[in-house]
Amino acid sequence: MASKHVAVLVAGSWGTALASVLANNGQRVKLWTRNAAQAEEINRDHRNRKYLPEAMLPESLQATTDLAEALKGADAALFVAPSSAMREVAQAAAPHLRPDVLVIHATKGFETGTLKRMSTILSEELQRPSEEIVVLSGPSHAEEVIIRHPTTVVVASRDIRYAEAAQDLFMNDTYFRVYTNPDIIGVETAGAIKNIIGLGAGLSDGLGFGDNAKAALITRGLAEIGRLGSAMGASALTFAGLAGVGDLIGTCTSRHSRNWRAGSLLGQGFSLEETLEKVGMVVEGVRTTQAASQLAVSYGVDMPITAELHAVLFEGKPPAQAVEALMGRVRTHELEEAVAFPQE
Repeated sequence: MASKHVAVLVAGSWGTALASVLANNGQRVKLWTRNAAQAEEINRDHRNRKYLPEAMLPESLQATTDLAEALKGADAALFVAPSSAMREVAQAAAPHLRPDVLVIHATKGFETGTLKRMSTILSEELQRPSEEIVVLSGPSHAEEVIIRHPTTVVVASRDIRYAEAAQDLFMNDTYFRVYTNPDIIGVETAGAIKNIIGLGAGLSDGLGFGDNAKAALITRGLAEIGRLGSAMGASALTFAGLAGVGDLIGTCTSRHSRNWRAGSLLGQGFSLEETLEKVGMVVEGVRTTQAASQLAVSYGVDMPITAELHAVLFEGKPPAQAVEALMGRVRTHELEEAVAFPQE
């Protein structure tokens, strides 16, 4: 199969890791960044020390600060901008994209204010039918992908042709396996909400609680993801897969997770401002907690973990009191709050 020209926007840790996968697969990759020093470092030293300090990047991977150059002649465009910047980046990219460019994104979050998923934003700004947009998600820490640890992800699109085209770009036989899924709502929703539960898992660890507490948090968190996702039109099967329970486990149990680290710092008594400064990168779970709280109200869905984390993050509630509130909720039947996973 002939190599493709893929533009990757932007050069954070996940964008750089995915750009490296593509370059290792023989694709011709242009990685766009606004930071001239970062672009020079990638091209000269094959390093991105700010985000992946220990990693060597493929020599064929090229970076540029010129968005038009990055997108010129591109067969595919991979958007990995933070959720807060996705619309701005899409608007800037739109004039430079050919109509037949494959559009993929790998960002886990909702747009603050509109509460829209990233595929909806791309569809609006790039004037593409929603079924042409692909999302890449699943349990995949950049720090492990960049050193070629075995990783399995999912690409979702309403049109299988676009999902399979993305699958062909990313999949290899050595360390990066890719499944397809038609449920883009479920994949995006699971990827976004799991960051909230990751914050909660870190907070539990920061408070010094053990595995019992975290196992319960993950399990009940999956129920929250399933309830909201199903209300939004997703398939319950998705939450039992890579984008659901797979990504949830990875985020809640790994020190690579920014959301886990942020939650752990909060549990240790640091303020939100101090926490974000210490993490030093975007913590999507913080913004997502705001969005999910609003979505829960809009869809009439009970999300107690999300509600308590919102109180910790934005209302000054002490983390220990949030845990007490969750433990003291009115007794109920487990299956009354769960989403049943149908048989295939």
